[in-house]
Amino acid sequence: MTDPALPTAADVDAAARVLLPVAVRTPLLSSPALDALTGGRIFLKPEVLQRTGSFKFRGAFNKLSSIPPAARAAGVVAFSSGNHAQGVAAAAQILGMPATIVMPKDAPVSKIERTKGYGAEVVLYDRDKEDRDAIARDLARRRGATVVPPFDDPWVIAGQGTVGREIAEDFIARGLAPDIVSAPASGGGLMAGIALAVRARFPDAALVTVEPDGFDDHARSFAAGHREPHRAIGRTICDALMASIPGELTFAINHGLGAHGVTATDTEVGAAVAFAFRELKLVVEPGGAVALAALLAGRIDAKGRTVAVVLSGGNVDADLYARLIQ
Repeated sequence: MTDPALPTAADVDAAARVLLPVAVRTPLLSSPALDALTGGRIFLKPEVLQRTGSFKFRGAFNKLSSIPPAARAAGVVAFSSGNHAQGVAAAAQILGMPATIVMPKDAPVSKIERTKGYGAEVVLYDRDKEDRDAIARDLARRRGATVVPPFDDPWVIAGQGTVGREIAEDFIARGLAPDIVSAPASGGGLMAGIALAVRARFPDAALVTVEPDGFDDHARSFAAGHREPHRAIGRTICDALMASIPGELTFAINHGLGAHGVTATDTEVGAAVAFAFRELKLVVEPGGAVALAALLAGRIDAKGRTVAVVLSGGNVDADLYARLIQ
């Protein structure tokens, strides 16, 4: 029995209509350099070119658009290390709604400043000692605002799914079918939305989430058949991919549609960031490059296959980026 709370491919189609006037339809790019390296036919979905520099704008705008007009004046509250923060802030600015974003103190300065630049109030917290969810929900309760979760929400998932819908449409236009579709995973909302849209059109396509080494809660959960947290201690350069456990809705969708997970090390991710700069002429943040890293490291077997890889974001501190591309 299908959970009635889970979004569907039809919800992704509805989100595409909502996003049509505001979101960038990012291209599907071929890469002869990647074809030669992997022995496959590789296509890249560069969400680095999306508004706010990541796919997160899609889910945020779809969610905010669903809020009844009478409730919009109270605004929204979100929690995020950066890309969801910017997506919500930008969507709120377009829709004329107040936005407050709870962000970790150690988030990249560029992401904090860009979030403020979209007109949002930023509340900082210590991710090692404080609960961002509790802080956000307390703020929302006191203000009468709507909480906008980063991934475990039907409207957010449907909005992110427009990435997969566009991938599928572009493959159909080329007369091709993807054997594999891969994307970075933190809470799993991006792949959940992609899975709904892609499987509706290409039921045999393999779905592969990619996480930083050690932060492998999706890979662990898929293998176990139930949600499991990762056991990482410390940090990763993929600051956008540090959720501790897959979302309830996102896992139900991804596991139900047969996704599996792989990982990439920080060293491999750094090499992928440099590759994107050198060969693709694209600025990709570490978290946005993790699926590309897995492809380059051979953890996604592309030989003889047609593969779509999502480059999910490009918001990276200049100092870190300079170190990685050197």
